[in-house]
Amino acid sequence: MKGKIVIERNMFYGANKSTFLKAVELRKSQTPAEKVLWGYLNNRRIFKYRFKRQHPIDIFIVDFYCHKCKLVIEVDGEIHLHSDKQVYDQGRSSDIEKYGIRIIRFTNKEILENINNVIEKIKNEINLLSPL
Repeated sequence: MKGKIVIERNMFYGANKSTFLKAVELRKSQTPAEKVLWGYLNNRRIFKYRFKRQHPIDIFIVDFYCHKCKLVIEVDGEIHLHSDKQVYDQGRSSDIEKYGIRIIRFTNKEILENINNVIEKIKNEINLLSPL
């Protein structure tokens, strides 16, 4: 049992209590696109790996995270089209990728209008990253 505790702590990469509290709040206010994607990621319905939503990693909270594959899925709304937000996202991604984590991004529009394509891209990433 002690080994499991160590593994669980490692999947947060040093996130502090305030980051966890913020993640809890974010789980209560998912966007429509996040809800749609969570419907596919939750309970291993399609993918054989467990995903967590609004998951703390260091000082950040990512939309969805699979620890076994070290894969983050981000859902970007229109605000992410602004140049200042894109610069922030690039820096944030670089900080997260330092942990050996791969990040893929989808827009709200992609998820809401072409979920099958999104699911296929996620499957491809999992196949590339799969530890099995």
